[in-house]
Amino acid sequence: MPVSRCREGLWSLAGRAPRALRGPMRTHSLDRPAVRTLAATAAAVGVAVSAYPRARHWGRTFGATSVEVAATLAGDGLLPHADVVATRAVDVAAPPADVWPWVAQLGQGRGGFYSYDVLENLAGCDIHSADHVEPAWQDPRVGDPFRLHPDVALEVGLVDPPRALVALGRAPSAAEATVPFDFTWAFVLRPGPVGTRLVVRERYRYLTPWAAAVVEPASWVSLLMTERMLRGIRDRAEGALLR
Repeated sequence: MPVSRCREGLWSLAGRAPRALRGPMRTHSLDRPAVRTLAATAAAVGVAVSAYPRARHWGRTFGATSVEVAATLAGDGLLPHADVVATRAVDVAAPPADVWPWVAQLGQGRGGFYSYDVLENLAGCDIHSADHVEPAWQDPRVGDPFRLHPDVALEVGLVDPPRALVALGRAPSAAEATVPFDFTWAFVLRPGPVGTRLVVRERYRYLTPWAAAVVEPASWVSLLMTERMLRGIRDRAEGALLR
């Protein structure tokens, strides 16, 4: 049989074949909703992945100028070569000398942190943010405990009134660390356009390969609490001038 006749016969049979036998290509049409869902999910993940670095940078520099982010601040030398740095700031319409007393009394068992006490106390921190300056809390000294919780404390690493207070948490060695990173928490008062720029800087130096898995989500909690703390200090310092 000529080859051309064979081909014609095959195509003829294919044309008369039951739909079930010549329908493999039709099954793809049934998968279109799933394909669309998969494509939409992939697109959403792609957008989130590409946007996350920008969101993280915003969260770690909230309220701060590019000059403040790049500046060397008091306490940086206590923890050089940090893996993560967060610098956040707010304007306070009061001179540094009037802002300093609120910073000097920071800490659990002292003036608190002027943030969301309810959230902190859910973790058993027993925080009660003060609405007044307490003379007994106005003399922090290097080496003093800087408590975050009744059972958890950093230590005061630097005191320079009315310019800076820095708390330090540093393990003797990585093997002896109770958390997977060393940490400094600096409260820096700089001259500002309306009185004072209150700049808060966190520095983290990783001690374990998995430290980033702890710091990354914690940085978002820190943003929430720090933003409220900055406003809390600002409102108290400005309000005291009006009384």
